[in-house]
Amino acid sequence: MSHGLDPGIFIVLSTFVGTTSYVIVKYKKINKELKKVVSFLENFRKNDLVFRFKEFDSGMTSNPYVCDLWEAFKNTLMFSETMAIQGSEDELKLEKLSESVENIQCTVEPACFFNDETMISSRLNARLVSIAPTLLTGLGPLFTFMHIGQAFSKVDFSSQENTIASVGGLMTSMQAAAMVSVLAVGASLIFLTIEKNMLAIFCKKPLAHIEEMLSKLFDSISSEKFLIELLRENKKQNAATTSLLRVIPSQFSESLNTSLSAILLPYLDNVLYSLNKLQDKMAQAAASSKKGGDAVDDLF
Repeated sequence: MSHGLDPGIFIVLSTFVGTTSYVIVKYKKINKELKKVVSFLENFRKNDLVFRFKEFDSGMTSNPYVCDLWEAFKNTLMFSETMAIQGSEDELKLEKLSESVENIQCTVEPACFFNDETMISSRLNARLVSIAPTLLTGLGPLFTFMHIGQAFSKVDFSSQENTIASVGGLMTSMQAAAMVSVLAVGASLIFLTIEKNMLAIFCKKPLAHIEEMLSKLFDSISSEKFLIELLRENKKQNAATTSLLRVIPSQFSESLNTSLSAILLPYLDNVLYSLNKLQDKMAQAAASSKKGGDAVDDLF
């Protein structure tokens, strides 16, 4: 029997080292990308986001790690609008489209887009990570029974002496079989511990921070509530429009009277004044003609 490393133990160790290295490398890479997003979001506040939204949109779009998620989430955003409404005292006033929230609103929670599935699981081979403990555990019984079968196949039952001589090899094979099984279970437990701890510290913690910051930046409003408020404001605006249309005739008449008074009446006064003067001159001319005077000279 060879005194080198047992093939079963070598395969179990290789599988453990390979899967663990893969998880460590991937989780560190994901952690690096998540920290970039956190660092970017920390530069913005809800109060000034509406004025810096173009800068925010450009930064999120230029990040390949979240650009697709941001484009999908951006379609759910509603921007607070203002509209002019005629007041009771014939003065214009501005009213918010939504009185319950301010700034930029989202009809879908950010966690529906920025979550474990989209930000972590999709960035690595999640199926490999999930089956690695089962694979390691399964390798233990596999090589254990292979060692047992191989050990019993080498036992020589032809004579009592040969049987006793082959028992030593049997026990050695049984020891190797047990070692493979214990090593496989231990590797599975160690992998689970490393994977769960790294997932929580390197991935879920910064992801929870991202979700929290996005929730603070964008007020959440349900689609139903937004439509109800939009309908209410639409009715209010229709009522204001009807009120404006109702007063247009009176305001037009008042404006026309004012224009006539300011422009046409002074002109008519001048015309009447000129006619009166002309009439006086004609009367004087008629009186002069009776005396033999030249009426035409008097007129001009």
